[in-house]
Amino acid sequence: MNYLAASDYATYGLDPTTDASWVTAASAIIDSHCRRTTLGVNQYEERLKLPPELNTVRLSYLPLVTVTPLPTPIVTLLGRYGMPRRGEWPFPEMNLEFALVFSLPGMWTTIDPTTIDIWTDSGELTFPVNALGLFFNEVDVTYNAGWSTIPTPVQVACAQIIKNAQATPGLNVQSSQINQMRLQYFGPTLLDEMVRSLLSPYVAIKGS
Repeated sequence: MNYLAASDYATYGLDPTTDASWVTAASAIIDSHCRRTTLGVNQYEERLKLPPELNTVRLSYLPLVTVTPLPTPIVTLLGRYGMPRRGEWPFPEMNLEFALVFSLPGMWTTIDPTTIDIWTDSGELTFPVNALGLFFNEVDVTYNAGWSTIPTPVQVACAQIIKNAQATPGLNVQSSQINQMRLQYFGPTLLDEMVRSLLSPYVAIKGS
C-alpha cells in the first residue's frame, strides 16, 4: 500500500514528477519498521497466553477496527481452559471435579466476541470467568486492525524517507531505476531520528 498519492506530493514537499516507485519503496520500509503487513486495515491472527489468574490479553496490532458486517473487530475467537495448579483454585473442589468430568481443561472452545470487553485503542480483551470458575490460559484471535485513512505523521515520514533517499549518494539515480530492494538495503540510513519519532506510535508491539 502506498502511503502517498500523487496529489499529496506538493503538500509534503516532493517534486510533482516524483515516480510512484519511490513511494512504493518508502512505504515498504515503513511497513518493515512498524513490523506490519500494512498500516491500512488488515486481518491478523495471534495465539496468546494469559497470565495465571488473569483474564486479559493485549493484541499486537492497533487500532482494532470493526469491518462491516461484523459487530466487533474480532473475526473469530477461540479459548482454551487451563488446568489449575496447586493452590490456584479459589472455588469449591466440587466445581473443579465437574470441570474435569466434562473435560473442559485443555479443550479449545469457540467464544462469542460480543461477550467480551474490547478496548479498540489499547487492544485489550477481557474475558469472563467460566461458570465453573475456570480461567482461559490461551486464546486464538483473528481480528481486524489498522487505519482506513493513513495518519498524517505516516505520510510525513514517507515523504522524508524519499527525500533522504534522493539525497543519499548511490541512491540519487533516475526514478526509473529505483526499486524496493535498493531502498531496503539503505533502510537504516533513510530512517533518521525524525522518521523514527514519527513512526514510533505505529510500531506493533507483541501482545501478552
